[in-house]
This record gives sequence, structure tokens and C-alpha cells, in this order.
Amino acid sequence: MALCDVAGCGSSLVWPRVVLFGDSITQFSFQQGGWGASLADKLVRKCDVLNRGFSGYNTRWAKIILPRLIRKGNILDNPVAVTIFFGANDSALKEENPKQHIPLDEYVANLKSMVQHLRSVGVPEDRVILITPPPLCEAAWEKACVVQGCKLNRLNSIVGEYASACLHVARDCRTDVLDLWTLMQTDGQDFSSYLSDGLHLSPKGNKFLFSHLWPLMEKKVSSLPLLLPYWRDVAEAKPELSLLGDGDH
Repeated sequence: MALCDVAGCGSSLVWPRVVLFGDSITQFSFQQGGWGASLADKLVRKCDVLNRGFSGYNTRWAKIILPRLIRKGNILDNPVAVTIFFGANDSALKEENPKQHIPLDEYVANLKSMVQHLRSVGVPEDRVILITPPPLCEAAWEKACVVQGCKLNRLNSIVGEYASACLHVARDCRTDVLDLWTLMQTDGQDFSSYLSDGLHLSPKGNKFLFSHLWPLMEKKVSSLPLLLPYWRDVAEAKPELSLLGDGDH
């Protein structure tokens, strides 16, 4: 006999989603101590946190695949929040890394295009958080480049131009933004400990990012209820009375 025949299925349980869209810094965020893993842990039983990070990708490629990842559908299926975190690859030097490099004006246009797509499929600007690329520790990244057999292919000053452009897009599109590039360099502090290889985040960098992202994210998810009742609150004699409701507790 099917499960539904035994207990009755109840209404479909809608599980909200937060989508993290970005490059390797997003892809790696579900590693132990990663900022995405911390976010998923914080939101367990309230929503699913989906990692849609693509190592090495830039905004030109991201703009192409976003409509395949988030489509127009039932309003209940729309993400409650989306992070867009690109720029570390777009800002690569054209002469040293032409495949990943994206001109600054195109980077701006691509970010705006992604925000506009989200709006068109029912994810308004107040659900979107843009994240600037982090600063680049050139000395450490140059060592990583040498190991890979290439020259230093990024400069922190150039990354800063893309971070500034990201801030302008957020202002123009009226989205929230996390200015990681500036925050990690506040008061001229040594930011190298936030990075594992000069480009990607270290455990300390992941913790730093999460601590600044959470206040922005919390505003978007604070109304989400705990899904399904706490175990002590489940009716012992007839648990279906507790478990087949709307799921909000």
C-alpha cells in the first residue's frame, strides 16, 4: 500500500531556495568552513541553499547560463534570495589571460543583464545581493601563477576598478551589495590572511565574508518559518495531525 494511502499526503511542502551564483569563490564555498556552508547551516529547515558556482567563469558566460538555472515558474518556486558574485576572473589582465578577461564596460552590462533577467522571472531587485570580488594579494598570486607556468595575470588595482563598477551597478539597479574589496582593506589592514593563494578565500576569509553577508541575507529570509514541527511538538497518538499541515512552525 502506498504511503499516501496510509496517512494521506497532505498539501505539498514548499521548500524555499537561496541561490548562490558565482565563480570558484562560490563553488568552493561549500567546503568545510566555507561561507556557503555556513549560510546553509544557518538556514537549515528554513530553506535550501543551492550552490551554483562555476570555477573559472566570468560574467559573459554567466549571463548565458543564468536563464538555464533560474526560469520563470510558479511564484512559490522563485528564490527568496540570489547572490551574484563575479569579477575575480573578469578582471584578469587581457594580455596575460584573454580567455577570462572581460572589458569593464561589458562587465557592467553583464551584471545589469543578470539582474534584469532575475526581475523578468519574478525575482525582484530586493532579493538580489551583488558581491564585489575580494582584493588580490599580488605576491601570493604571482607564486601560484609561476607554479602554473604563467606570469602574474591580475593586479589588485584593476580588481578594484571592477569592484567599484559592481557597486555602481548595485546602485543603478537598486540591489544590495557587499563590497568585499573595500571591507577587506579597511584602514590599510593586511588582507593576505583572508586569502589562501592570493585570490581564493582562506578559512578566515570565508568567515569574514559570511559575517558581512549574513546581515544582508537575514533581511530577506527573516520571515521564513521553521519547516515542520519540533520533534517534541509532534502529536504522539496521531503524528499526521502535526506533520500534514502547512509545515510552518
